[in-house]
Amino acid sequence: MIYVNGVHFLSDSSSLEGYDMVIALLEHPYLVSASRSLCAIPERKFSVSEESGSESSVQTKCVYVFQREYAIVDPALVEVVGTDEATTCVGIVIRNRKSGMTSIAHLDSPSVVDIGLSQMLSLVSDYDDNDDAILDVHLVGAFEDSAPQGNYDPGSDPYSEIEGYSLPLCIKIVQLLAEHKVTFQIQNFQVLKHNTRWDSEGNAYPIFHGLLVETSSGSAVPASFDRSTRCPDEIIRRIRLGASFEDPRWTGRLLEAYETQTDRFVITPFSWSMRQVRIASLMRHRSDKEILLTTSTSPSAEGPDFVDTQKRVWEYLIQHPDWREVFTAKLPRVFNRTANNNWVMSMEI
Repeated sequence: MIYVNGVHFLSDSSSLEGYDMVIALLEHPYLVSASRSLCAIPERKFSVSEESGSESSVQTKCVYVFQREYAIVDPALVEVVGTDEATTCVGIVIRNRKSGMTSIAHLDSPSVVDIGLSQMLSLVSDYDDNDDAILDVHLVGAFEDSAPQGNYDPGSDPYSEIEGYSLPLCIKIVQLLAEHKVTFQIQNFQVLKHNTRWDSEGNAYPIFHGLLVETSSGSAVPASFDRSTRCPDEIIRRIRLGASFEDPRWTGRLLEAYETQTDRFVITPFSWSMRQVRIASLMRHRSDKEILLTTSTSPSAEGPDFVDTQKRVWEYLIQHPDWREVFTAKLPRVFNRTANNNWVMSMEI
């Protein structure tokens, strides 16, 4: 069930389809006001250097998720959650008002929304004891990647007629939230036209690529992260995304690496194919423009480090073609948080 400003969103419009619900949410006065307020907040540039004056300083306890990942955090152990690099993707945070348990995911396709939402809710809402739980929801990302100057023309069937990636993803998310028995209070709906800016030539770009939410208060701000805070095990987790498309075990599922109870990251062994290595060998010689056009759903809207990140992933694959060299004895890669809230790889499981 979707609620906005304490009122059941579909109380007088239960016949709305997914597309119409998205449009109605975009036009809801409360969410329009929330979008304006969010746009007035300067984007928080989250980095180790800014978080700490020196290497010995204690940094913010943060959990970051990459594309198609999710994590559930305990507010007693983690201060903030975040994600960025979203263009046609959606960063979504679901927080239990009573317990403060917070779930974050980076959704990149309608195909992962069904199972993905169940994964996100597994420790946030206990169906046996918390049927009356109120879950606050923040969504940021998914700009207007196909609609000319923000004017939709959905046709008779939104799923078959709508071009682009952003709108079908938003439709799927909203439909599932509306159908669920849990109470979802949407606090921020910073997607599509609320998250789109236009240049003088009519090209669309995202206003924000990410968000950060405080687990204690539930407050959300637009955010971007640098390489020092997209951790731990950045490259391996990025490679895992590509490998997941070739592994049927991950079909329709979000990827997990963070352990809620232990506050550590555990990347279980996975393999990458020689096909991925061959692609890496070919792609690293292509121009930046070719890389963007080949690997991005929104080539003109990616961040400045997108191409460099792709090249670092490919270089790693070329230097480590055998996954068994990375997962010694086929054991997980375990990362524990230090006293200063950095991450260190552990030999213990």
